[in-house]
Amino acid sequence: MNILIVDDHAIFREGLKRILGEEFQAATFGDAGNATEAIAQVWKKKWDLVLLDITMHGRSGLDVLKEIRSSVSDVPVLIVSGHPEDQYAVRVLKAGAAGYLTKESASQELCKAVRKLLGGGKYISASLAERLATEIQSPGTDLLETLSNREYQVMLLIAAGKAPKEIGNELSLSAKTISTYRSRILEKMRLRNNAEIMRYVLERKLA
Repeated sequence: MNILIVDDHAIFREGLKRILGEEFQAATFGDAGNATEAIAQVWKKKWDLVLLDITMHGRSGLDVLKEIRSSVSDVPVLIVSGHPEDQYAVRVLKAGAAGYLTKESASQELCKAVRKLLGGGKYISASLAERLATEIQSPGTDLLETLSNREYQVMLLIAAGKAPKEIGNELSLSAKTISTYRSRILEKMRLRNNAEIMRYVLERKLA
């Protein structure tokens, strides 16, 4: 059983290996610290499971997920993220992830999720399942869904009060590119300025 762990913190990767190694003794692990390394690993070897963080320096885990789904469609991907479910869970599940866990989850829950995915299932919390059921029953148009993954990521960083240059440094993009994303976000979300972006994110409890 081959498990790829993608996270930009080496200590966290080692922690996951230790937890999963004790529970799944036949497992062998690979790891990657950024999107480029992760995509190279995906092309290089056959994996039974990928554990993937969202926020990494440069290209995000969402980019890696998109690449995996377009190239190795059968490998299950479990998102293990520092972001609350409200921020990213529905978006990544729609993008093809098989499960979502926050990094605060207990080790028992992690092992339960991995076992479920390796068995061909999907793993989400009860609260997330309820939210998904509500969306299916009331699928009205949501402006948030018009944002690309990168635009969504930039919107959350703007709402956190970060300047274009700071956001650009975090995402390995120019400040000019961030400003372009901001303009698209304002247009798509029908908002006028950063203050309205912040209010929207707070009202929707996305941060």
